[in-house]
Amino acid sequence: MKQTPSDLEQITSTTLGHYDSVAEDFREGTRDHDVSQNIDALLRHIQGPAPFSILDFGCGPGRDLQTFTRLGHTATGLDGSQVFARMAREDSGCEVWQQDFLKLDLPAGRFDGIFANAVLFHVPLQELPRVLGQLHATLKPGGVLFSSNPRGDNREGWNGPRYGSYHDLEAWRRLLTDAGFAELEHYYRPAGLPREQQPWLASVWRKVGQDAIAGRPAPAFDLH
Repeated sequence: MKQTPSDLEQITSTTLGHYDSVAEDFREGTRDHDVSQNIDALLRHIQGPAPFSILDFGCGPGRDLQTFTRLGHTATGLDGSQVFARMAREDSGCEVWQQDFLKLDLPAGRFDGIFANAVLFHVPLQELPRVLGQLHATLKPGGVLFSSNPRGDNREGWNGPRYGSYHDLEAWRRLLTDAGFAELEHYYRPAGLPREQQPWLASVWRKVGQDAIAGRPAPAFDLH
């Protein structure tokens, strides 16, 4: 069923309202999460000399912005939550843009890499091809996108006060390939556990070909 503009507005406002309301607890609860495996996966695939220009897409309170900065890179944050964006600016000292993921305004060809850690699953499926096209366009030629999402069985809907779309590897591959990306690697997290205890699918992609056209239709597979 196609989501109306009103449906999408409700998804955005409810999900962001939840994050705004729990922002301080979220910051404290995730402060010590080790995502070095994911950061390394992004950085090792970026070509050319460092330092790199990195967009931390869905930066939350700014933990990973601080890591990229300590590593010597130039990091810019983006988050839909007003509270997270303020926290990220204060904690990291980086430039942070507050933007609704469904109303992005990104510069063309700006970034060497995009770090989208635990965030793109919040984008409804029907809007995801357009959003991926915008991320593709803001990367430099040959730029790299890292994403990590809860793996699922290709259904979407509400999980409490947050909306999510939960893809398996094959569905995610189709979406990224259609948006103009080539797969570099994928893995499941946390490392070293049986697959049933690895709820996160991480993947790394290189920008290839022409920029995806914003608004192109979603791939033809049924998530309902």
